[in-house]
Amino acid sequence: MSSTVKSLVPARMDRLPWTRFHWSVVVGLGVSWVLDGLEIQIVSNAGFQKDLDLTAQAVLNLGTIYLVGQVVGAIVFGRLSDKLGRRKLFILTLAIYLIGSGIAGLAQDFWFLAAFRFVAGLGIGGEYAAINSAIDELIPSKYRGHVDIAINGTYWGGAALGAFANIYLLDPSIFAENIGWRIGFFLGPVLGIAIIFLRRHIPESPRWMMTHGKEEEAERTVSEIEASVERSTGERLPDVDPSKAMTVTPLDNVRFRTIVKVLFKQYPKRTLVGATMMITQAFLYNAIFFSYALVLTNFFGLKTSQTSVYFFPFAIGNLLGPLILGRFFDTWGRRQMIFLTYLVSGLVLATSAFLFRVDAISATVQVVFWCVSFFFASAGASSAYLTVSEIFPLELRSQAISYFFALAQIFGAIAPAIYGAFIGDGSSREPLFWGYLLGSAVMIIGGVIALVFGVDSARKGLEDITQPLSVLTGEEEPAKQR
Repeated sequence: MSSTVKSLVPARMDRLPWTRFHWSVVVGLGVSWVLDGLEIQIVSNAGFQKDLDLTAQAVLNLGTIYLVGQVVGAIVFGRLSDKLGRRKLFILTLAIYLIGSGIAGLAQDFWFLAAFRFVAGLGIGGEYAAINSAIDELIPSKYRGHVDIAINGTYWGGAALGAFANIYLLDPSIFAENIGWRIGFFLGPVLGIAIIFLRRHIPESPRWMMTHGKEEEAERTVSEIEASVERSTGERLPDVDPSKAMTVTPLDNVRFRTIVKVLFKQYPKRTLVGATMMITQAFLYNAIFFSYALVLTNFFGLKTSQTSVYFFPFAIGNLLGPLILGRFFDTWGRRQMIFLTYLVSGLVLATSAFLFRVDAISATVQVVFWCVSFFFASAGASSAYLTVSEIFPLELRSQAISYFFALAQIFGAIAPAIYGAFIGDGSSREPLFWGYLLGSAVMIIGGVIALVFGVDSARKGLEDITQPLSVLTGEEEPAKQR
C-alpha cells in the first residue's frame, strides 16, 4: 500500500473546458446504451420464433434470461470495476457483449440462444456499472449532469434504430426467415467492434488511480489530457489553487461490511433516494413499455403489425427528453429537476388514465400522452443513474450503481406481469385505469422523496458531494480504519 499523498487530480479534471477529448469519452463510452436499446428492440420482435420453432413462453423466457444476465453482470463487474479500474472493465464488458450477441446470431435451438443471450446480458450489465462511473469521473463537473443524462437517454436512440432495422430485416420479401433476425443480432457487435478501438484510447479514470496507490500514473494521465486540451484550444490552462489538494491514503479494496455501513449507516437518506428513483422509474417504464402493444390492440382495435408504427414517436419522445431537459439539471438543480420530471410525467399519465377510462381518446391521442409523459420521465429516469453515481464514495461507485440497478430490475420485472393482469382480455378498462393511477402515484412519490432527501450536486466536484473513503481530513484517521 502506498503512503499518504496530496493530490490535485480532481480539481485539475474539473477545470477543463469541453474539447475533443470529452467527445471521445462520450462517443466511446456512451454507445453502451445504444447497444442495449438495439438489443432489446431486436429481440422483442422475436423474428427467430418461427425459425427456431419456439413457443411464445420460450420467447418471454429469453427476455428474462437476458435480464438475469444483466443483473449478474452488473453486480460481478461492478465489484471488479471498483477493484481493478474502470478502463479494464469497460474494455472487458464490451468484448463479452460482442461475443455473446454475435454468437447468439448463429443459434440453432433455444438453449444455444439462451446461453449467449445470458452472456450478452452479462456484458451490458457490466457496462452500466463501469461506464457510468468512468463518464462521471472523466467529465468536468459543470458538464457532468446533462452529459450523463443525455448519454443514458440514447438507449431510446438504439431502440428506434432496432425497430427501424426490423422493418427490413423481418420482411420475408427482403430477407429469408432464417437470415433476417440473425443479421439483427450482428448489428450490435459490428457497431461495438468499431467502438472498442476508440475505447482503447480512453484513459483510466485518474480519480480511480489517485485512490488506489497510482498517484504518479494519475498525474501523468491528467498531464496528457491537459496537453491535448491545450492543443485543441490553443490556450494555456489556468493553474489550480493548491488549497484544493486532497490528502489521500490509497485503499485497495472495500469490504462488504464497509459498503453496508456506508449505504445504511453513513448515508441512509441517500440510499433511500437512490433506491426510490431507480425502482420507480423502472416500474413505470416496464409497465408501459411491455404493455403498450396489448393496450393498442385490446382497447383501440389496432392490428399487432400496426403497433410498431406507434413505437417510433414513443422512442423519439424518450430520446428528446434527456437531450432537451438535461442542461437544466446543471443550471436549475438536481433535486428541483428530478421532482419536476417525475411529477409532470405522473400527472400526464394520470390525466390520460381518466380519459382512457371513459373512452374519450383515440389510439393516436393515447400515444401522444405517453410521448409527453415519457419525455419528462426519460430525463428523470436517466438522472437516476447520475444520482446514484454522484452520491456515494468513489471506491464503491460502480458497486453502488450495480446494486441499485439490480434492485430496479427486480421491480421492473414485476411490472409487466401486473399490468398484463390489469389488461386481461380487454373487456374492461377499469383495472388498467387504476393501474395507470398506480404508475402515476409511484412516479410522484419518487419525485417527492428526491426533492426532500436529495443532494444538491449540480456543478459540484464529485469529491465535494461525497468524499472518497481514502481521503484524510485534518487529523482524522483514515476512513478505511473506521
